[in-house]
Amino acid sequence: MTDVFHKVHGDITPLANVVLVSDLEFGERKTSSGIIIPDDDGKERGVRPRWAKVYKVGKKVDEVMPGEWVLISHGRWTRGVTLTNNNESVVIRMIDRNDILLVTDEAPTF
Repeated sequence: MTDVFHKVHGDITPLANVVLVSDLEFGERKTSSGIIIPDDDGKERGVRPRWAKVYKVGKKVDEVMPGEWVLISHGRWTRGVTLTNNNESVVIRMIDRNDILLVTDEAPTF
């Protein structure tokens, strides 16, 4: 996905009601049986909820925790920000916590 416009070095702290995610599901996918599903971003069939991993949450957020996976309604996330901390880079996005559809402890499989 090419919608990363900012880069931040160091750690960040989300505001009280904010949920930040990483690993938002974009690009080619592979089912558990090995079938490759082409990238559908920008196409009509790409209008669907997407999975992401919770990166950090604000102090007033109690419905999800870092490390959990959430299914988010289509388009309810911001553009990405590349965060570099301790020589590791991750693309994070803020999501609308009211549009979290499902929560799971394990990474989803297709």
